[in-house]
Order: sequence, then structure tokens, then C-alpha cells
Amino acid sequence: MSSPHSPHSVTRRRFVRDLTLASGGFVLASSYLGSRAWAAVPGANDRIRVGLVGFSDRARDTLIPAFQQHAAELNAEIVAVSDIWNRRRDEAVAFFQQRWQQTITPYRNNEEMYAAAKLDAVIISTADFQHALHAVEAVQAGCDAYVEKPLAETMEDARTVLKAVRNSDRIVQIGSQRRSGRNYHAAHDYLRSGRFGDIVAVEMSWNVNQPGRWRRPQLVAAIKESDTDWRRFLLNRPFEPWDARKYLEYRLFWPYSSGIPGQWMCHQIDTVHWFTGLPHPRSVSANGGIYQWKDGRTNFDTLTAVFDYGPLDDRTKGFQVVYSSRFSNSAGGTKEIYYSNGGELNLDTNEVSPRGGLQAPEAAAMGLQPNLVEAFTLPSEGAVQTTANTGVDAMTSAHMRNWMECLRSRQQPNGPIEAGYQHSIATIMANAAARTGERVTFDDATQNVLAGGKIFHL
Repeated sequence: MSSPHSPHSVTRRRFVRDLTLASGGFVLASSYLGSRAWAAVPGANDRIRVGLVGFSDRARDTLIPAFQQHAAELNAEIVAVSDIWNRRRDEAVAFFQQRWQQTITPYRNNEEMYAAAKLDAVIISTADFQHALHAVEAVQAGCDAYVEKPLAETMEDARTVLKAVRNSDRIVQIGSQRRSGRNYHAAHDYLRSGRFGDIVAVEMSWNVNQPGRWRRPQLVAAIKESDTDWRRFLLNRPFEPWDARKYLEYRLFWPYSSGIPGQWMCHQIDTVHWFTGLPHPRSVSANGGIYQWKDGRTNFDTLTAVFDYGPLDDRTKGFQVVYSSRFSNSAGGTKEIYYSNGGELNLDTNEVSPRGGLQAPEAAAMGLQPNLVEAFTLPSEGAVQTTANTGVDAMTSAHMRNWMECLRSRQQPNGPIEAGYQHSIATIMANAAARTGERVTFDDATQNVLAGGKIFHL
């Protein structure tokens, strides 16, 4: 891998410099808050008061139980919930009362909650396109935040939230839980040690066979526009008339979600940035379509993307990442395999092996020495699950705990805002490539995604 003074590091420093210059021209959304901005750090004996921004399935089944596993020990408590849908507010109150005999206060929207609840932190689990702006609201209200991925689905939103967080003193954890996994930390340290050699290729996939994935037909039939606040839901997306499917099944519809890139790919591509220190791909080409589930969705049920990674100045080696995902056949499940000339690092099996490395006959024919890495097993918490709402896995629990500990220590968490910004670039590039059919690049000077040389917008 690279030393602190390698071309990789020069590229990273240039990226940060260019990002700082580019973001200077972007203005944050106006704050309707501010009374708790720059809030004091909770004292050692003070209970940390946490609010929920959105009572989603993900929050109910995974994030809240993960928080509750550590709440008593770390002296933290969920005290409030904001959700624009009346049904979700009622469900949240009942959920906490029945499961933990705990009373929480419901609010109709974030403004009401931030104004009245006196919060120290929030957990944000709303629609994909809302994460960035809801995080901006949180830090402007003086709250730390745990923000579900993807951080942003447009570069405008990504730049806005990055600037807001950097201009605050708030602790923000992006919900990329691989960054708290034992096997991923071991893989990171191994790759950075140089023992694996240069990465030459990466293969990643996420396959399911689930017709109901991201579908909510019973809720779609039950909800009425009067039950919620459609205009508030849309935030900065173009106005269109009420559509229950886009409200409840937003992951199937652009521009409310990119679908596969923002839901799954962003988890896996984030490890590339973390392991290598590279901030984004040089280019992306992608293709996909709706081949199996023709149910009115506009986001693809099958996608393949090819990422070109390497320093922007071409002074050291680069590599390709091939990512594929499908909804129509689950064979292969999830896969994350890193290759070097000496073997492979397989994060599905958590094995490092000399498989595919340079053998003696082939090496001798070119006057080279064999190149085979030493085999060993990474520590692990278990396989990554591909089914929806599987409960609290060890990585998510560890990731939530890391954030909760940082609320007091004020140290940067495992998944800082820059990690979310970088996975957002890759996500937006893949989405742009698949939708336009163009080879997509990234302009470091303006921090824009370019498709066919033109800025990619909604």
C-alpha cells in the first residue's frame, strides 16, 4: 500500500484541498433552529437524550435494538420520535411502551422535535434522498447524528451536508457498519501492511431473489395523503402530486433513491475507499435494466458497474472494481474479493489465500520469482446477511456503540462524514452511468459528477 508521502497520499491531500475550494461557493440550507447550536458536551454523569428522525423498518428492527443494547451502560436514552406519518408516530410510541416500558414523545416533524425535546443526538433513518438534508437539520440544531446510508444521492446534497458537518463540532456517524466489523478492520490492516501487494482487481456482488423487496402493497393500499405531509416529504425534489408508492416504496423510484447503488453498492464500495485511501473512482461505466419485476418501478432490478480506480495523476498502479447485483436469482449472495498478483482476500469466506497467485512455472518463464501470499483466516462476526430486516448483527451493534462512545469522547467515529461523502460520489457516478449510458468521471475542481462531459443532475 502507500506511505504517508506516497502518490496515494498526495492525491488524497489534493482531493481535500480541491474539495475545500469547491465547497466554498455552496450555501447551506437556512436554519430555522439555532437555539441549541454548538451545544455543550454532555457531562460524564449526564444522560444523553436521543431522538429518532423517522420510525422506519430499519429503525424499528435494527437501529433501535442496537442502541438499546448499550443504552443503560452508556447512560443514553431515546426520548422522542419525529415522523410525518401519523401511523408511524403511533407505532413508535407503542413499540417503546410494549418492548421497554418506556415513554417517548412523538412529534409531527423535525422542527417541532428540535424546538421542544432538548436533544443531544438523533438517529436518522428516513428515505434515501432525505438523509443528507436531515443531517444538515440535525447539526444546525446542535445535535450529533447517526445517519443511515446512502448519505446523499446528488452531489448538491452531498456538498451541502459535508460543509454543514465540517462547519460544526458535531459527531456524525455514517451507517456503513462494515467500518466496525472485526474482519474488515483486520483486512484493512493487512492490506495497509503491504503483505498482500498492490490490489489489481476487486469483484463485488449482492444478489437476492425477493419479489417483495422494497414493496409495501398493504401499506400503499391503506395510507391516505391526509395521513402524512407529502410536501414536507419531497424536501428539495421536484413537486409532483401525491403518490403512495413513491412515499412508501421510494427505493424503487428515482429521484427518491438510486436503488441498487444507494442501497447495497454503497456498503461495499466504501471498503475500497477505506482500504486504499482513494477518495473516489476515476471513471465508471454501467448498464442495467428492469428485466424481471415489471411492477411500475423506475429503478433497475439488475445492474453491473465497472469502476476504474487509481491516483488521479497516474503515478502508481490502478485497478478495476466490477460490481453486479440482481433481484431475480440469489445464487452467489454477497461477494467481496480483493485480488493481488499473489492471491486473493475473500471477505465472504474471510480467507486470505494464494489462490490465483503467480506460480513457479509461469514466473520462471519470464525470469521472475513466484509470488504467493501466505494463507490465513481473518477474525469474523459471521457472514453478511442479504435478507431484509434481519435484526441486530454484530457489526451494526458495534457501529452503534462506537458512535455512542464518541458522543462523550468527542473522537471521530469509525464512519465519519468523509466516508459518506466518498461513497456518495461512487453511488452517484454509478447511477449516472447506468441512466445515461455514458462513461462517467468526477471533476475534483468543482466536485461534480460528469456524464459525457456534462454535469449529472436530477
